[in-house]
Amino acid sequence: MHPDYKLLIFDWDGTLADSVGRIVEAMHVASDRSNFARRDDFVVKGIIGLGLPEAIRTLYPEIDDEQLIAFRQHYADCYIALEAEPSPLFAGVVQSLDAFRAEGYRLAVATGKARRGLDRVLRAHGWEDYFDITRAADETASKPHPLMLEQILAHCDVRPEQALMVGDSSFDLLMARNAGMDSVAVSYGAQSLEALRAFEPRIAIDSFPELHAWLSLRAN
Repeated sequence: MHPDYKLLIFDWDGTLADSVGRIVEAMHVASDRSNFARRDDFVVKGIIGLGLPEAIRTLYPEIDDEQLIAFRQHYADCYIALEAEPSPLFAGVVQSLDAFRAEGYRLAVATGKARRGLDRVLRAHGWEDYFDITRAADETASKPHPLMLEQILAHCDVRPEQALMVGDSSFDLLMARNAGMDSVAVSYGAQSLEALRAFEPRIAIDSFPELHAWLSLRAN
C-alpha cells in the first residue's frame, strides 16, 4: 500500500468504463430529437464528467427550462437503450480494483452520472456493495465543485492529502484540486492528455493497470 494514500476515488465514464462513445451518440440523438444542431464529437467529449443538466446547458446555453427537461429525457431514453448491455470495463479494471481492496485501500466512485444510472451499472457488475461509498451528480454538486469529494472524505474519515482522484476529464482533476487532493489523469478517456496535464496530476496513465504498478512501486 502506498504510504501517502488510503483512499482511491474513481470517475466512472471514460475511467472505469468504456462508455464515452455511447454518451456522444446519445447526446447527438437527443440533439436531433430536440431540434438543436449537433455539436461535434470533440465538443461533446469536452462536457463528459459534468452532471447532465450542466452538460446540456454548456452545449446549448440558449436552452430554456422546458426544453432542458425534454432534452434530458431524449438523452436518457437513448442512453438506456444503448446500455441494454452495460459498457465494458476497461482492461485490467476488475483485477486492479480487487488488488487495491486486498491491499487495504478504501475505494469510492465520484461520477457525473445520475444515481439511477450509476446504480444500474453497479448492479450489472455485481458491485452494489463493492465500493466504500459512491456519489452521483444529481445527489450533490456537479463537478468541478468539490462537494462530492468532501462528502466521500467525510464518510471515509480520510484527509484530502490521503486521497487520490482518478479521472479522464478536466472536471475530475479540477474537482480534486478544489478539494486539496492529488489526482491521476487517464489518457484513454474523453479528454486529451495535453488538456489534463494543465491540472498537474501526479501521474498520467495510458492503461488502468499502470495505476496499480505506480502505487506498488511507491509502496516499496
